[in-house]
Amino acid sequence: MDSIELFKSVKKASAELNVITNEKINSILSKLADEAEKNILAIIEANAKDLAKMDPANPMYDRLKLTDERIKGIASDMRNVVSLPSPLGKTSKETTLPNGLKIKRVSVPFGVIGIIYEARPNVTFDVFSLCLKSGNACILKGGTDAFESNTTIVNLIHKVLKEEGVNPNIVALMPAGREATADLLTAVDYVDLLIPRGSAGLIKFVRDNAKVNVIETGAGVVHTYFDKDGDLEKGRAIVNNGKTRRVSVCNALDCLLINKDRLSDLTALCIDMSEKNVVLYADDQAYDQLMKDGVYPKHLIEHATEEHFGCEFQDYKMAVKTVNCVNCAIDHISKYSSKHSEAIISENKDTLAKFVKMVDAACVYQNAPTSFTDGAQFGLGAEIGISTQKLHARGPMALEEITTYKWVIEGNGQVRK
Repeated sequence: MDSIELFKSVKKASAELNVITNEKINSILSKLADEAEKNILAIIEANAKDLAKMDPANPMYDRLKLTDERIKGIASDMRNVVSLPSPLGKTSKETTLPNGLKIKRVSVPFGVIGIIYEARPNVTFDVFSLCLKSGNACILKGGTDAFESNTTIVNLIHKVLKEEGVNPNIVALMPAGREATADLLTAVDYVDLLIPRGSAGLIKFVRDNAKVNVIETGAGVVHTYFDKDGDLEKGRAIVNNGKTRRVSVCNALDCLLINKDRLSDLTALCIDMSEKNVVLYADDQAYDQLMKDGVYPKHLIEHATEEHFGCEFQDYKMAVKTVNCVNCAIDHISKYSSKHSEAIISENKDTLAKFVKMVDAACVYQNAPTSFTDGAQFGLGAEIGISTQKLHARGPMALEEITTYKWVIEGNGQVRK
């Protein structure tokens, strides 16, 4: 099937979702969660074929890898989506005009959502569950690195849909390759919304070339500022978790900003990361302090250059910048941030309040790591991506964020003069 025929089949199937009940949707997702757990071996076998083509030293290897535990976590997330109320049919505004017309604004699906993503096969399950729950059909364009995994997952989804008597064309996986990507970017007659998930390069490419409406997600240049009034033990745990929990994800810490008055605590803040061999690219003051302390492994300490600030490492690497005050930290973030997630560690209420008000990002943390930027962690069930823009949606995008609305007007014969 060529791209146009695929798009037509999904567009046609999307209309059928307008009459499917929430109970039916929940039944499908519950069954899919069960089937995912029953087919763990088959999914892992397909995933192994993808992993065999990637160097295990590549930080993306962890993103690509599916395990028994991760698949069970995915199934749990789908069950969480089942437990959430439907985002459809909600009235957000309602009024009666002097002429008797009753007007209300009601939430509805977008229709067909296209997702372009890289080596993250868990996204296939997440996107489908959120799109189905919100009444949207979806077209998936995964990366070539995860093609075997994605194919097996979509086949499993199609199997469940057929058994439940629902048109399987509500979800489609496009073939690997750039030609398919180009087709999706220009499918204005068939796709209502396009969401890229992946590296800054991927997102920029989609934004620059798409004719379909785009919501930007994913790219995360993430900072944490350790203030002069920061608690060292809190900071040590927050910095380590933010950087090393999973280095390949978009909420991972890229740059530690440290107040000059707390430079003597820099080694203590970073020492736990040495167990994961995190390379520190430190500015001159931070470099001198680390070398003077002589505790953090010297082969993991390098001089920072301009290219290290504003870099999304997605690796066991982190920049360190010394700043004079909270205003300097805010200025640095303003210059280099991708507006994804930013954090401050401080016990000073005034400083915390200033940071939250002045930092322009989708998620701003006080005394907590940026690793919490995640739809499931926010209680949203799952996420379709982290929006770093300001139009329509911002931050973790889940059910409500992938609906739009229509105006419904009820009359009784009124005509306009």
